[in-house]
Amino acid sequence: MTQALNDVIYETVVTTRCTDGRVHAAPMGVRYRGAQVVLMPFRPSTTLDNLLRERVAVLNIVTDTRVFAGCVTGRQAWPTCPVADGLGERLAVAMRHLVLRLAAVSDDAQRPVLTLDIAEDRTHAPFPGLNRAQAAVIEGAVLVSRRHLLPRERIDREMAQLQTAIDKTASAVEHEAWGWLQQAMNELKTPMAGEQT
Repeated sequence: MTQALNDVIYETVVTTRCTDGRVHAAPMGVRYRGAQVVLMPFRPSTTLDNLLRERVAVLNIVTDTRVFAGCVTGRQAWPTCPVADGLGERLAVAMRHLVLRLAAVSDDAQRPVLTLDIAEDRTHAPFPGLNRAQAAVIEGAVLVSRRHLLPRERIDREMAQLQTAIDKTASAVEHEAWGWLQQAMNELKTPMAGEQT
C-alpha cells in the first residue's frame, strides 16, 4: 500500500507593507505550486490584512534563524532593501527573495487560502547547507508562536528535545535566537492552554 505524500510546507519569512509604510515581517509556511505560492494565514493576521489591501508581498528565504525567533518574540525591526519596481521590501539577510502578486483568495473564517503569482525571483547569496540547530530554532519558534494554544508541558517537553540540536550544532546566531525563545517562555505571565488559573 502506497502512503500519501505530505503537502510539503517550507518555512519562510513574508514581508508586507502596513498602512503607515512600515515593513511587517512574519514567519510563514508556504506551499509552492509551479509558478505560484500558496499562503494560509490564520486570522487575525497583519500579513493577511496587508496582502488583501496591497495585493503584493515578498517571500524571503533566510537561514538567519534570529529572524524567525525575533518575529515571534516581538523583535520586528529587521533591515530591509527595496525590490524592483517599488513592489515592497525584502529582508537584507535574505539569501533569496520572491515578489508575489495576489492572484486568488479562497475566503475562510479561520484560515483563508491565498494564491500568489511569482513576479520576481532573485538570489543574493549561496545556500551553505542545512544545520540541525537552525531547524531546532524554527521548530521552537513555531512552538512559542502557539503558546496560547498548546499546554505548557507539551512545549517544555518538545523544547527540551530540541535543546540537543542546539547544544551540538548551534553557532552564535542560533544560540542567540534560542535564548530569545527561552526568554519568551520564562517571561510568560498568563496561564497557557490547559493550565489551571
